[in-house]
Amino acid sequence: MEHPGPAPAAEQRAALRGALAMAGLTVEQLWMRYFSLGGDADLLAVEAHLDGLLPLPAVDGDLLALAVNERLDELVTARRVPYTRPQYRHRPTTGPLAAMLQLLDSARRSSPDRLATLAAEAGRTLGVDVAVHVVDDEQRRLRRLPRDGEDAGGPIAVDGTLPGRVFQSACTLPSEGRGGPRLWVPLLDGADRVGVLEVGVDTALELEDPGLRAQCHWLASLVGHLVASMGPYGDALERSRRTARRTASAELVWQQLPPLTAASESFVLAGLLEPAQDVGGDAFDYSLSRDTVSMAVLDAMGHGLPAGLMVSGALAAYRSVRRDGRGIYEQALGVDAVVSGTFPGSAFVTGVLAELDTASGRLRYVNAGHPAPLLLRGGRVVKELGAGRRVPFGLETSGFSVGEEVLEPGDWLALYTDGVTEARDAAGAWFGEARLVEFLTRAVAAGHPPPETARRLMRALLEHQGGLLQDDASVLLACWDADGS
Repeated sequence: MEHPGPAPAAEQRAALRGALAMAGLTVEQLWMRYFSLGGDADLLAVEAHLDGLLPLPAVDGDLLALAVNERLDELVTARRVPYTRPQYRHRPTTGPLAAMLQLLDSARRSSPDRLATLAAEAGRTLGVDVAVHVVDDEQRRLRRLPRDGEDAGGPIAVDGTLPGRVFQSACTLPSEGRGGPRLWVPLLDGADRVGVLEVGVDTALELEDPGLRAQCHWLASLVGHLVASMGPYGDALERSRRTARRTASAELVWQQLPPLTAASESFVLAGLLEPAQDVGGDAFDYSLSRDTVSMAVLDAMGHGLPAGLMVSGALAAYRSVRRDGRGIYEQALGVDAVVSGTFPGSAFVTGVLAELDTASGRLRYVNAGHPAPLLLRGGRVVKELGAGRRVPFGLETSGFSVGEEVLEPGDWLALYTDGVTEARDAAGAWFGEARLVEFLTRAVAAGHPPPETARRLMRALLEHQGGLLQDDASVLLACWDADGS
């Protein structure tokens, strides 16, 4: 049932006194209901508030209003006449549903560069000020989407800032800085982190209001989906995520990638690649279903556009066979056929194709001349998956076998390209497998999920190599949990 919107304290107090008789409540009964809702003022203070002698804080006034409104709802509901068929209400004009319907309707008829303005208009329906920040391709900065007539403003670092913590943890946090009280809410497209929603409110008291937090979470969920769904219809959202000019090979590869993070009831995985604006021959892919998770990491020989074309062809072949419902062995043969039949000479692509039965934990995989996947169990790397080896895709082979492993609840898999372990510092020292193992062990122990672990790993690689990778580096991290906890 809809209730009146915000009102001045004196008007609220007058309405409260008038509603007491209609609700059939004594002051003592009102105080008991107020106390059960979390109010902590005593009975005398409530009486003084009703008489206008000692006004209570706004939060207590709202709790008293809620106590009376709940009683009025009880009385009205008990006396309502039933219908003989379902009644479909007209479109709401206030509240969270009205805000989201407004955003959905306007988004259908708008270009992507207006998303920030549409979100702000929906926020005004909720009585808050909304700004949209999307994360850049490297996941190092949050960039504000400009509303109509505004400048975007400067970026916000993901590391070392409160909005950055919201992005990293996917948890809502409040702030009370110079800009006034704010809620920072994660923007998610499913499980994929796409940015942060900034919500300005009037008073600091509202920051802890669970109802407002829930409504902002609903709005952020819709905005997160719109960031992903509206993006392909224009360049504005894509442009906002770029930190440098993107090469043709990187453009080609990025258009082939799935969302960077995905999750099902029992599985979470996340991939990332660097350098984001100049990647050439690396790619990853996955597919989630109720019973099966398919994963692939591919690395084409060479650099630049030729490597981008080759890895895109290999990725397309893998998807084509997988989507036909055929298994790992046939998927590998399909990649072989496209690489050898399309690219002349001794062209090849290394890679790992894997498929997990999430009901049993049975993992089947093929390794075509690629670094062996790492298996983490109990928070540490327990083995390399060394079976299922064969020559790289595209090279002649007399046959190969499919490797198998049985995963346990809580196990992690790390699939990566050689650009991870072969990243060199100024002295020529590799990042190396030992450093990778140590990094993953510490990340899991710290409780970082796959997407945040992948982000931090790429940051560590860049720091190791002085901020600029000399080769493509990709990682696909996956965590399987049989009970979905």
